[in-house]
Amino acid sequence: MRETQMTTIDSQAADRTAEQPAPTIDMDALMAFVGAFVGDLGATVGAGNVLLGERLGLYRALAQAPADARDLAAATGTDPRYVDEWLRGQAAGGYVEHDAASGTYSMTPEKAFALTDPAGPVFLPGAFELALGALKALPEIEHAFRTGAGYGWHEHDTDVFTGCERFFRPGYLMHLLTEWIPALDGVAARLERGGRVADLGCGHGASTLLMADAFPASTFVGSDYHRGSIEAARQRATDAGVGDRVRFDVAGAQALEERDLDLVTTFDCLHDMGDPLGAAQRVRRSLAPDGTWMIVEPAAGDTVEANLTPVGRVFYGFSTFLCVPNAVSQPGGYALGAQAGEAAIRQVVTEAGFTRFRKVAETPFNHVYEARP
Repeated sequence: MRETQMTTIDSQAADRTAEQPAPTIDMDALMAFVGAFVGDLGATVGAGNVLLGERLGLYRALAQAPADARDLAAATGTDPRYVDEWLRGQAAGGYVEHDAASGTYSMTPEKAFALTDPAGPVFLPGAFELALGALKALPEIEHAFRTGAGYGWHEHDTDVFTGCERFFRPGYLMHLLTEWIPALDGVAARLERGGRVADLGCGHGASTLLMADAFPASTFVGSDYHRGSIEAARQRATDAGVGDRVRFDVAGAQALEERDLDLVTTFDCLHDMGDPLGAAQRVRRSLAPDGTWMIVEPAAGDTVEANLTPVGRVFYGFSTFLCVPNAVSQPGGYALGAQAGEAAIRQVVTEAGFTRFRKVAETPFNHVYEARP
C-alpha cells in the first residue's frame, strides 16, 4: 500500500514539474544581483573592521599622517601583521587611501572627520556598533519570528545601548539646537525664560543633556524603562554639573506623572513602544494647555514604495531586530516599526486628542513633528 502511495506522489510531482518548466535565468541580471550581494557581504564583514579601527585608534593615528603597517602598528601599540591586513581591507572598501608607490596608506579629511571624532556631528562607527550589537540577538529574533513572541530592548547586548547613542547623538548635536527646537512655535523662547521639559525614552541622556546645556534656566526630566541606561545618564548629569536641574527616572512613557509641562520630547522611540497611543495620551495629559510635544522619528514615507531606499533599508533592518520585537514585548503589542511614516504618527497623535500636528523639520535620517493640545 505504502509503495503504491509513493508511486502516486512521485507521479503527481513529475506532472507538476512538466507543467511548470524551470524559469529562464537572465545571466546578466543574476550576476548583477551577485555583485550587489558581494558588496553587502563586504560591508557586513567590514563592520567589525570599522570598529577595530575606531577602538584601537587606527583611524585617529592614520589621520595624523600617511603610514605603512609597521609605522601605524608602532603608533597604536598593535601587531603589524594584523594592521597590514586591516589596511588592505580598508583600502579595498574605500575607507582609506593607498599609495602604491610608497606603500603607505592615508585618510582624506572628510573620512577622518566621519571616523575619528565620537563627539563630532558625524560619527559613523557608532552605527556599526549598534548593528553588530543587534545581530548578537539573532537566535532570539529567529525564535520571535517562529512564535510571535517579543524581545525587549533591555534584553539586548550592551553594544546596542552604547551604539544607539553613538549612532543618533551626532544628528542631535548637528540639528537639535540649531534647527529642530527653533522650528517649534515659541518653544525656544520659553526654554530660554525657564521651562519644564520631559524627555521620554532618553536612553543615556544625550538629548536631555544637550538641551539642558543650551537652556540653563529650564529644568529637565529624562526617563527610560532601561535601568542601565538611566544609571549612565545620571552619571553624565553629575559629571556635567547639572544634577540640580536635570533628573533621570527609570520609567516607561506610560508612567509619566509630570503636569503642566512646556515641552515633551520623544527622540526615535515612539515607534518602539508597545502602546504608542497610550503614551501619546499620557503626553497629552502632562502638557500645559499651550505646551508642545516634539516627536523625532526615523525618516519615512507613508508607503512601502516610498521607503525602498538605502535609508529605508537600514531602518527596516534595525526595526526587524530591535523596534518591532521590543514593541511586541510590551503591553499593548502594537508595533509601528521604524518606518511608520507621517500619516501613521499623525493618526496616533490625533487619536490621543491633539488638535494640531505638523512636520517642522527633516534630515536624511529623521523627521521632526510638532503636536499641540
